[in-house]
Amino acid sequence: MTNTNKKHAPQIKVPACYMRGGTSKGVFFKLSDMPLDTQVPGKARDDFLLRVIGSPDPYGKQTDGMGGATSSTSKTVILSSSDQPDHDVDYLFGQVSIDKPFVDWSGNCGNLTAAVGSFAISNGLVEADRVPDNGIAVVRIWQANIKKTIIANVPICNGEVQETGDFELDGVTFPAAEVKVEFIDPAAGDSAMFPTGRLVDKLEVPDVGELTATMINAGIPTIFLNADELGYTGTELQADINGDTKALAKFELIRAHGALAMGLIDDVEQAAARQHTPKVAFVGAAQAYTSSSGKKVGEDEIDLVVRALSMGQLHHAMMGTAAVAISIASAIPGTLVNAAAGGSERESVRFGHPSGTLKVGGQASFKDGEWQAEKSIMSRSARVLMEGLVRVPIDSTN
Repeated sequence: MTNTNKKHAPQIKVPACYMRGGTSKGVFFKLSDMPLDTQVPGKARDDFLLRVIGSPDPYGKQTDGMGGATSSTSKTVILSSSDQPDHDVDYLFGQVSIDKPFVDWSGNCGNLTAAVGSFAISNGLVEADRVPDNGIAVVRIWQANIKKTIIANVPICNGEVQETGDFELDGVTFPAAEVKVEFIDPAAGDSAMFPTGRLVDKLEVPDVGELTATMINAGIPTIFLNADELGYTGTELQADINGDTKALAKFELIRAHGALAMGLIDDVEQAAARQHTPKVAFVGAAQAYTSSSGKKVGEDEIDLVVRALSMGQLHHAMMGTAAVAISIASAIPGTLVNAAAGGSERESVRFGHPSGTLKVGGQASFKDGEWQAEKSIMSRSARVLMEGLVRVPIDSTN
């Protein structure tokens, strides 16, 4: 029997917005609306976001929170007016672990980027004179995790963000308005785009062996592998990978040793506390397959196939940041991605993923003895799912 006389912490109400961006969704906050002790980085902020999402959850369901129990739906965003010159909004992304008590701040979410401009306009973070009554509002985003500029081209109708439309995105059930997103100089952080100095490496992984790999910092640190070296075709769906505990353990081992080779960690043991980055993806030549929705993807519709893992699971579509990495790597002759796409010079690529296809543009140049990423462009969509007040016990902010 419950002791009704015992005092428990009450719930507080915090303004929030639940939004879909690309093939992800998450809880968006305006920094100034958050509890004071969570407005600065630290344990209070992390504990608050964990409680909002419903983590850690040993059942893996996030039933007691806003999370959807997948890497694509266990996400949080904090936005504020930008102090950066020529930028409108600062965008901070937190990837919330589902089964562990931590929030990973090491990278960006490219999919949710599509929703940042919309939220910023609707919540007064963009100066009114920068938003037309009708047309496209160009929102200049400072991505605070990786300290890079992103441009979101948000459609406006009668002075308000247009969310409905006929743009279809594989991995998203319903059409919506198209949001073009430009990732400027998308190499992650201040490190070299190819941290080992090579386009292709031989990555030695204990209990796995030697693997051919392209390790790149563009959009998000990513380790690209050849599907056939792993015993795959590159046409696998989630059920083919995520139910195989041995395969997932092997991918995590590869990710840890790749992170070490890329200089992201000093010891492989540190990879456990850095789940969001790097990503692991495997590529193969263009081939026909059936997507998770039953849609037939023809060999002539794509340049290559790519499958990527996020937070220890095969992603249901493709992470936006990994799509940036794919676009830049495909533009550079000699990488595994470029080779899988046919080996020719290109400024755009269409690849097949578990939910269908995606076309993304990528531009890179060779300067001062090294490759540099200039820009990656893709179309996504975004929509407000719910807005109002999220409730959390007050002790989760202490």
